[in-house]
Amino acid sequence: MIDDQSTPTLYTWAGGAPALARLTEAFYRRVAEDEVLAPVFAGMDPGHAHHVALWLGEVFGGPAAYTEERGGYEFMLSQHLGRAITEEQRRRWLDLIMDAADEVALPDDPEFRAAFVSYLEWGTRLAVRNSAVDATPFHEAPVPKWGWGEAPPYVQ
Repeated sequence: MIDDQSTPTLYTWAGGAPALARLTEAFYRRVAEDEVLAPVFAGMDPGHAHHVALWLGEVFGGPAAYTEERGGYEFMLSQHLGRAITEEQRRRWLDLIMDAADEVALPDDPEFRAAFVSYLEWGTRLAVRNSAVDATPFHEAPVPKWGWGEAPPYVQ
């Protein structure tokens, strides 16, 4: 893990709240047209894309806006319980958010994308487990804080 205080957070490197808002808006436009995911998100709260952007922002080192507005990890967990997310749905979710990241021009440097995908893989796999009908998820966990991992941002 990188400790250097001069190293920007993933949130900052991505472009902050505006970039994550563009990402989630583009992503959920794709979801609405997708045969695998559209049924999962039918009847979705109109603010869902905004809430996901807040979640990602907090996870990637931005302000604790999701926790302040929604209640943090426990609320996010409650949105997945009993939904029985399938592996096919998880993989489609990943594909569509990666396509959206390209569409809105999130940074495409290897270091950022490796950290970004690392969180998405971890988070979606956890969501599948926590959404199982017989799941016994850990409650009262903190919002995860994701960083650069092994490779810091390359700055010339």
